[in-house]
Amino acid sequence: MKATKKHIKLIVEKTKTGFSAYAEEQPIYSTGRNISELMENALEASNLFLEEEGVYVKMENLNFEIDFKQFFQHYRVINSKFLADKIGMNPSLLSQYVQGHKKPSFNQTKKILSGIQQIGKELSEINLIYR
Repeated sequence: MKATKKHIKLIVEKTKTGFSAYAEEQPIYSTGRNISELMENALEASNLFLEEEGVYVKMENLNFEIDFKQFFQHYRVINSKFLADKIGMNPSLLSQYVQGHKKPSFNQTKKILSGIQQIGKELSEINLIYR
């Protein structure tokens, strides 16, 4: 088997028991109790689908997408007002995106994602101490 450079887009949805993901262009479906499990299961499902072609995909070949509303419902720890302030966006505009009342442009989406990633990077670099 050889690795493929093919990228597979998977749409992620929150369910009552965790998460599900499906590919729009291939018959690939998966579930997981959390995002990490979903990603591992989706990788396995993708490789099972591609097995007959004699190729396999790596995690970096999978593109997971989730809509704003579901993202902020699951990651409630990210405060939309804090994020809006961090990226220089009107908080009520970001709130409309989060609630699904408006759809952000491609550039606004990139700006929001960049802010979320920056917060994640900052959190991953912090060491908490107990005295």
